[in-house]
Amino acid sequence: MTLSAPDGRGFAHTFKSAAALLDRIPHDLIATISRLSIAAVFWQSGQTKVDGWQVTDNAVYLFQTEYKLPLLDPWLAAHLAAFAEHFFPLLLALGLASRLSALALLAMTLVIEIFVYPDAWPTHGTWAVCFLIIIARGPGRLSLDYLISRYFARKG
Repeated sequence: MTLSAPDGRGFAHTFKSAAALLDRIPHDLIATISRLSIAAVFWQSGQTKVDGWQVTDNAVYLFQTEYKLPLLDPWLAAHLAAFAEHFFPLLLALGLASRLSALALLAMTLVIEIFVYPDAWPTHGTWAVCFLIIIARGPGRLSLDYLISRYFARKG
């Protein structure tokens, strides 16, 4: 039994046709899913650190006892993390300052990987891919960044 396409051209042609079909997945879709999914991860993490507008004592305690970041006071680190995990995901979801926001959260991910949970590299690698898509290729047309760039392109 041989593997061949219905037209008799074989596996290579079928594979090439399938790859060409997959190449048509629009970057706009990939970027939007990347932005929204990774924004949700960080937003949810930020929500665990606050009660209303206040950073919780439990969040500070975790930075004192479990996270133990070098060079940063645990109180300051908890507040900076809570801010970053709300501010940058919001910008990503809107598609505003997307590359900068993705870069900031990628840096945060690297800090988490290096200093806090070094064995969680499969998870952090997945997050990094989402950020790198946005950093390298932009947020896509379903973003405020795109609308702003179109506006300024028309202004000339």
